[in-house]
Amino acid sequence: MAEAKIYRASTTAPVNIAVIKYWGKRDPTLNLPTNSSISVTLSQSDLRTHTTASCSPSYSSKDGLLLNGSEQSLDTPRSRACLSSLRTLRAALESTDPSLPPLSTYPLRIVSSNNFPTAAGLASSAAGFAALVRAIADLYQLPQSPTELSLIARQGSGSACRSLLGGYVAWDRGTQANGLDSVARLVAPRSHWPEMRALILVVSAAKKGVSSTTGMQTTVQTSSLFQTRADTVVPARMREMETAIAQRDFDTFARVTMRDSNGFHATCLDTDPPIFYLNDVSRAAIRAVEALNATTSEGRLLAAYTFDAGPNAVIYYLDQDRDAVLTGFKHVLGRKEGWGSEDQATSEDRGGSGGSGGSGGSGGSGGSKEAEYWTVLREGVSRVILTSVGEGPISVTDHLVDEKGDPVAVQ
Repeated sequence: MAEAKIYRASTTAPVNIAVIKYWGKRDPTLNLPTNSSISVTLSQSDLRTHTTASCSPSYSSKDGLLLNGSEQSLDTPRSRACLSSLRTLRAALESTDPSLPPLSTYPLRIVSSNNFPTAAGLASSAAGFAALVRAIADLYQLPQSPTELSLIARQGSGSACRSLLGGYVAWDRGTQANGLDSVARLVAPRSHWPEMRALILVVSAAKKGVSSTTGMQTTVQTSSLFQTRADTVVPARMREMETAIAQRDFDTFARVTMRDSNGFHATCLDTDPPIFYLNDVSRAAIRAVEALNATTSEGRLLAAYTFDAGPNAVIYYLDQDRDAVLTGFKHVLGRKEGWGSEDQATSEDRGGSGGSGGSGGSGGSGGSKEAEYWTVLREGVSRVILTSVGEGPISVTDHLVDEKGDPVAVQ
């Protein structure tokens, strides 16, 4: 008797970092947001989740997930909602074409791996659920578009819907009670503004103390600032940001990004009890960017900081300003892991050595005292990640489940 076939499909999915933050749910069950949001999809060369979805009649009756080598439960409301929706779409195909194998009835075996820390404020759940949904959709050969699939990914992790598209992506709040108009939408593809870069300062790889889900619901219930942000502030910023992206206007992009990050964390502090996602190292990163932006004679902004629900700083800048932005950080953090060879050659490096601190008001040459925030960053940043705007999920043939249905060891 022939062995039962193992069906497999694999994908990689990106991290996205919001420049207009999603915070709060108008419907926790459907994962509907209280406000719209916009994010930049980051390159998968640097941050990605790699997922293989497989199914077979030979598998045990229970769906299984192996994440970074550890078994994880799929018996959660969010996971069940995603799997049920995907199986329903596959079953509809099978009902109209009896020649299709009944994949919707087979147990799933999913193996997933991140190349970055999980649950440390680096949008791991967004990449994870986007990869899961895209991989199963490919396994089931579903015809739905990324925007249509974003309805499903949203049920797993709200921001996951934005990771189903590349470039610059909006997640619309929507108005319908059933959530059918709360979907991810392409604002602009990567090719529209490919010069966008990001420097990520990894302050902590530890799992955050207050999860995003818990934090945002507490904010909704207790913050006096929250409703104004959701009803008035964010809609105005959404319009500003979409225009800035359309016009490739970095000055407006940077200003709105930083103000929205600050406003988001202000509502966290206004929560009862207050939620502290930022720490001293985060605040030092803010000071460094402020000092950097103060160095331009024409008053334009070189960089923009933003923080999700965690202490890690994401600093956006344009490739044309790469030397000006990176020199100061490299002088201070040059011994940290993550400086790739391509980004080693800032102008200071090409010209030889420089004083500790470099640009951004850090005290460079001449033996002047290093600014205090650089000292805090040197002591508090564990590694850096250099990345750029990137594409959406990519189907790959590098499977994490072998032809016998066993997990493949991740190198």
